[in-house]
Amino acid sequence: MRTVAVVGASTHREKYGNKAVRAFARRGFVVVPIHPTADAVEGHRAYRSVLDVPGRIDMATFYVPPAVGIQVIEEVAAKGIAEVWLNPGSESDELAARARSLGVEPVVACSILGIGESPSAF
Repeated sequence: MRTVAVVGASTHREKYGNKAVRAFARRGFVVVPIHPTADAVEGHRAYRSVLDVPGRIDMATFYVPPAVGIQVIEEVAAKGIAEVWLNPGSESDELAARARSLGVEPVVACSILGIGESPSAF
């Protein structure tokens, strides 16, 4: 099973950061919500940073503004996460370039669609 960090996971079910948690779980991923204050999101233990997560993370998906993402990408690289999805609203040329410079491959697209789900289903 692949492990995905949902950076910007939300406790609000109408937000995409929550829909992503549910979509990835439905597809069989081990879901690790990254949230600054929540202890859990949709029953999954939440962490403040990807650096706090024990073990390997295969990919990260961003649901945060680019200004936050540019800070978090450093932690993603330090954790050794090689793939990051920059969802609509989280993407920027600067963030994608910084990811590449750190050896992280950015995918600029909706990760929920990328795993074969539709956000409207959540």
